[in-house]
Amino acid sequence: MKIVVAGIHGLTADQTNRLESLGDAIFFEETPKTKEEKLAQLKDADIICGETEFVMDVIYELKDKMISFPFVGVGFMDLDRLAKNNVKIANAPGCNKSAVSEWIVAMLLILSRKLMKYIGIKEIAKDDFMEPIQGLAGKKITILGKGNIGSKVGKICETLDMKVTHFDKGDNLSESVQDADFIVNALAHNKETEGMLNETFFASLKDRVFFVSITDTEIYDKNALVKFIDSGKIAGAAIDPAGAGVFDPSNHFYQELLSHPKFLVTPHIAFHNDMTTKRANDIMIDNVEAWTKNTPQNIVN
Repeated sequence: MKIVVAGIHGLTADQTNRLESLGDAIFFEETPKTKEEKLAQLKDADIICGETEFVMDVIYELKDKMISFPFVGVGFMDLDRLAKNNVKIANAPGCNKSAVSEWIVAMLLILSRKLMKYIGIKEIAKDDFMEPIQGLAGKKITILGKGNIGSKVGKICETLDMKVTHFDKGDNLSESVQDADFIVNALAHNKETEGMLNETFFASLKDRVFFVSITDTEIYDKNALVKFIDSGKIAGAAIDPAGAGVFDPSNHFYQELLSHPKFLVTPHIAFHNDMTTKRANDIMIDNVEAWTKNTPQNIVN
């Protein structure tokens, strides 16, 4: 089989050797500037290991291929349209769970302990000393989603003596978040979850709750979130907008939140560390190997 590795970075020598052992592997590290160049490099492949910047411009023009991506979220793709072209998509579930869980717990601590206010402070006023600071121990946290990330965050929060509950598919959403002090949105983006966290959802929350989200912004009503932050109903929020491009500070919602004092916002980087890169590439190659053995795994369409 002809395997085209398109724009994948961080491959170790062992990973490169694995790919070469599975077929006729060709590696393109630089992303072509034009669609024509991209299509020329991809059209004859049987299997593509691809990054979105390289592949997405031409993905709906491809036919009869398996594409293995080194990431989790595929909600932005028209999977039905790809299936009609016999283009099978495999993702890398769980590759980012450690990094994203670290980001979430860091944000819970920064929000609740007001650490941004006190890091590097040069003078402490009496009012600062008397200010009530909320810890995590003993507080109720509801995690929306019980996949790789939701489960990992739940385990960490249990070790911090938090009262952990989950909302999972089939549960009652309003009952799940009742009386929660912290809410973490780790829902996968799909047709069922799109728009799920609407104005009614935010209005139903306990006063002074903290909201943390690492998923696509299509899942929640951004205007409603800002509205209830401004009203004081929601005490603060931390957002890593997965619907934005990776490392994209130009995203409109990101720019809107930058100057807001009650938001902590990062430009879709929660997933990013050395462990994620290695795990993602390993799973991507595992998918290729499984496909060559006619035992496909992690196929999402």
